[in-house]
Amino acid sequence: MARPPVTAEPDEAAEAAPAKKSKKKLFIIIGALVVLLGGAAAWFFTQSDGAPKDAEAKPQQPPVYLALDTFTVNLQEGERYMQVDVTLQVADQAQADAIKLHMPRVRSRLLALLSSKHAEALTTAADKQALAQEILAQVKLPFDAQAKPQQVDDVLFTSFVIQ
Repeated sequence: MARPPVTAEPDEAAEAAPAKKSKKKLFIIIGALVVLLGGAAAWFFTQSDGAPKDAEAKPQQPPVYLALDTFTVNLQEGERYMQVDVTLQVADQAQADAIKLHMPRVRSRLLALLSSKHAEALTTAADKQALAQEILAQVKLPFDAQAKPQQVDDVLFTSFVIQ
């Protein structure tokens, strides 16, 4: 009996069919991933501008400034004096009102601080910034032993003269 000739065609056809299905599935999976990632990226960039969600919910309040009367003090050398105008940036109007209510105490603290300085220690921008931080610390001190510190955000010099 003669054997029928063996052909490789059925085996190749059997192997080619799964390879085509495998490539087709791979393209579908890759396409689905690209669509999902693109959608996620689009959502992220349209929904988020880098600001926290809490910041979006609360409108930002404009700053509240409280200008203090001019301070004129003799410096430690005795012959030189300083004249300075200070403006405080406070958290809100309630803080400004509390500071105004205790203005004699605030002025007393700042006069004592300013008059303790030497002219040579106030020449550079860094010296003035350090003085602003000292003023900030003095103004933040509670007015009463049981009270909370004032919420003062910044000290600004609007005039600064040493003669």
